[in-house]
Amino acid sequence: MTSEQLVASQAAITHGRRGRRRITFGLDRFSGLYLWAAFIVVFGVWKPDLFLTSVTLRTVTSQYAVTAMLAIAVLLPLVAGGYDLSVGASANLAAIIAIVFQTNHHLGMWVSMGLALLAATGVGVINGFLVVRLHVSPLIATLGMATVVSAVQSIASSDSQPFPPSSPSWGLLSQRTFGGVQVVFFYLVGLAFVVWWVLEWTPAGRYLRAVGGNPEAARLAGVATGRWTWLAFVGSGFIAGVAGVMYGSQSGPSLTFGQALLLPAFAAVFLGSTQLTPGRANVWGTLLAVYVLATGVKGLQLVTGVQWLNDMFNGVALLAAVSFAVWRQGRTLRSRRRRTWLSRRPANEDVGAAP
Repeated sequence: MTSEQLVASQAAITHGRRGRRRITFGLDRFSGLYLWAAFIVVFGVWKPDLFLTSVTLRTVTSQYAVTAMLAIAVLLPLVAGGYDLSVGASANLAAIIAIVFQTNHHLGMWVSMGLALLAATGVGVINGFLVVRLHVSPLIATLGMATVVSAVQSIASSDSQPFPPSSPSWGLLSQRTFGGVQVVFFYLVGLAFVVWWVLEWTPAGRYLRAVGGNPEAARLAGVATGRWTWLAFVGSGFIAGVAGVMYGSQSGPSLTFGQALLLPAFAAVFLGSTQLTPGRANVWGTLLAVYVLATGVKGLQLVTGVQWLNDMFNGVALLAAVSFAVWRQGRTLRSRRRRTWLSRRPANEDVGAAP
């Protein structure tokens, strides 16, 4: 076979692949939207009097806003190639500090919130130090920090759940409504927009993705990999603190909510990495995943009345998302190897032969 015939054959193969991609209807990028629509149709037909109501809409948008914030906190270190298992504990700590300083020490709401965010950010600083300076595995470092933070939280709350602040401003911070939707949802959208802009349109985002994609290549290219990894953990701690303060304002004091939200947050991030820009952890895919899962859980709860479905649904979603991501990565690698093999073949070999 001549070189011209080889090029023509490869072009035909590429054209055939592109032709097959045209009939996927975006399932490789927008499957979450299809699933979301399916949930709405199924549960809307099944329980229209309970599911298709403004109450359900307000509940889902407001109740899962804190979960989405925590998912964004998980997202930042993941983009840089790390894991932060302490975001739930950091959120818990921020909520307890913001409430205790108002009720027990009679500080103002804004001062208490500042101290809470400072404490959560400090957890991120320590995580970064352990991972970057001491070279501890992110999983081990953040898991250990989660345990330490839980102990500090117990000390701060005197081992008992504190009373909520009596100031009406504390509740209105997250529960004030606009168009029937609690303001906490709009805080989420603003936070998501800022993180998306940083990751997609600034040098900081490019450096974080470079570190997460290939840290050695990024280091050889002159990127301060340790500094950006550290900043990712700091940002994660700060956002977890915001989520904790919002939860404390929205639902009152709790000693365990952070751990309960950790699994849904991770499930949303991994499921979101299969949406919109497959193969990349991204903000809008994460938010889409949060509300797809939330809609499914809410619909099943309304139909069955069973409360444990939340954990099961999120656990299955996490396993499915990670399995799909691993399968997709393997398929991509095989496709790249095949293209590399085709490009290196001698011109006189048969194109149809297997490597």
